[in-house]
Amino acid sequence: MRNIILHIPNMLTLSNAFFGCLALAALYQGAPYESAAWWIALGALCDFLDGAVARALKVSSPLGKELDSLADMVTFGVVPASVAFRMLQNAGFAWASLAFLIAAASALRLARFNLDERQTNHFIGVPTPANTLFWIGLPFLLRQFTPSHHATVAVLLLLVVLSSYWLLAPWALLSLKFKNLSWHDNRIRYIFVVLSILCLLLLQWSGLSLLIVLYVLLSWLFFSPKQ
Repeated sequence: MRNIILHIPNMLTLSNAFFGCLALAALYQGAPYESAAWWIALGALCDFLDGAVARALKVSSPLGKELDSLADMVTFGVVPASVAFRMLQNAGFAWASLAFLIAAASALRLARFNLDERQTNHFIGVPTPANTLFWIGLPFLLRQFTPSHHATVAVLLLLVVLSSYWLLAPWALLSLKFKNLSWHDNRIRYIFVVLSILCLLLLQWSGLSLLIVLYVLLSWLFFSPKQ
């Protein structure tokens, strides 16, 4: 029984990959973006829980670390690239294929994270889950506007390049993990949580893209790695 309990974090990690695969299936079958968004939400929940459960059970292993990166590559690397690819399909395969720059940048981001011992209390570059939330919210956000086809393609290609860069950029960004509940130590986190709730209540899925932009801006303006 004890051995089964010790494998719960790895089971959650594998569930993250499983839900990521279901999101991919939804995207390539032409299902509404909402379907992929829900699968990604479940994958992100598993990604959050595997680390929390591992800490609660006081278990860790090199296998778990490798599994975590591999699962994240599916859910938070290939999925956002696939969202971008689907949104660019009408531009032709050559342009749409550039969407997979996001997947390549995500792979490098995850490999760097595994080797970088500085990223314990903060991130360097936008985390892959945050980048995925940005792309999951984008189809819903663009529904609010009616730009021309060429303008939409140009904006999407620009965002592909931007998000590929910000995954690897040397930016120190806030980690959202609360080590305690004090206002002094976590004021930026509390502000971000409150603004995120308001953003999602008002804008639903489309609010995801805006809150990731908000996360980057708050980190730039108010966060220092020394905090």
